[in-house]
Amino acid sequence: MARTLAVLPKGARITDYISLGVIASAIPSSTVQAVLARTNKAGVRQRALPAPVVVYYVIALALYMHSSYREVLRCLLEGLRWLGGPFAPVAVATDSAISQARTRLGKEPLRELHDELVGPVAEATTRGAWYRGWRLVCLDGSTLDVADRVENEERFGRPQGARGAGAYPKVRMVSLVEAGTHVLFGSRMGAYRTSENALAQEVLPRLEPGMLCLADRGFFGRAQWERARSTGAELLWRVKAKQVLPCRRRLPDGSYLSALGTADLRVVEYRLEGVEDAEPLYRVVTSVLDPEQAPARELAALYHERWEIETALDELKTHLRGARIVLRSKRPDLVEQEFYGLLLAHFAVRSLMHEAALQADADPDALSFLHAVRVVRRKLPFHAAIPPSGPSQTPPGGAEGTA
Repeated sequence: MARTLAVLPKGARITDYISLGVIASAIPSSTVQAVLARTNKAGVRQRALPAPVVVYYVIALALYMHSSYREVLRCLLEGLRWLGGPFAPVAVATDSAISQARTRLGKEPLRELHDELVGPVAEATTRGAWYRGWRLVCLDGSTLDVADRVENEERFGRPQGARGAGAYPKVRMVSLVEAGTHVLFGSRMGAYRTSENALAQEVLPRLEPGMLCLADRGFFGRAQWERARSTGAELLWRVKAKQVLPCRRRLPDGSYLSALGTADLRVVEYRLEGVEDAEPLYRVVTSVLDPEQAPARELAALYHERWEIETALDELKTHLRGARIVLRSKRPDLVEQEFYGLLLAHFAVRSLMHEAALQADADPDALSFLHAVRVVRRKLPFHAAIPPSGPSQTPPGGAEGTA
């Protein structure tokens, strides 16, 4: 059975399925053009597709994973035709031309665009985003299936088990997530054989003072802890049962002070009574040493907010990408390009949801991500198409970038 559809579902109109204005509100064309200029991709002449169009095209691919390359481009160009001018005669390119345009664009512009734009969006009034003045963020990793091609297997590898090799090569990713809005940020990907801790070294610098970072026991270690603390963020991480953390001083709330190398820690131990399959004892450590700033009972309950990143990753992998759908790119450099396009699309949807939650005075968690994706996939009546070249509606420098 074919993985992609040649066209959008029967009865659908292109104008019902593209909402470029929604994407542009989170990913402004001015920023796209600036990134293309910095990466030396804006001035390379293309036969058909300007570089800004290809950037938005890669993001749109994440919104329409079930549709073919040409059908997604057809939707995008339909929006551009509404602008008239130099974009009106642009024709739908062949699959080969699309691939060549993506190859010329490369992965750097999408990665730099992601790094510049994707970050926490919660405001002071955003529900569920804060704990006693700290912005709640979580750290975790996951994997994504990629197209079953020799190049991808050589670059990324595939899982091996007792029953043989996995069906698809995989990439490994590690991200931070803003717990209150489910915005994934600071994300990095690597080969399947790359450890989450290795990728976390690239992700942790995105922490900032004023954040409280939650992480599972797999990330705990002296080097990783010190790296995270050097950012000025506070930490609340679970530790393994065998981790030796001697009690230096018992505190009034039942927690105790300990140390990891030269770093002072506060240890909170607790049990989950009446919870099926609960472990006998849970231990979390925090850099917040004063129990009046963060009581042990509150921290024990707060740690389980870490599961917000599992929900965010599920949004990315199931609701946006689609269950049993693999990243479609056939070459490793385009896999990375598509990966950051996927994250940018998720950010655009989550930004829209956050704005809606603020207007409704609601918790963003109470809104349906799947419904939001469906809204974005339609053309909202009041949104215009993206002007890829800004207010003047002309290509940057008259050139058609490296897409």
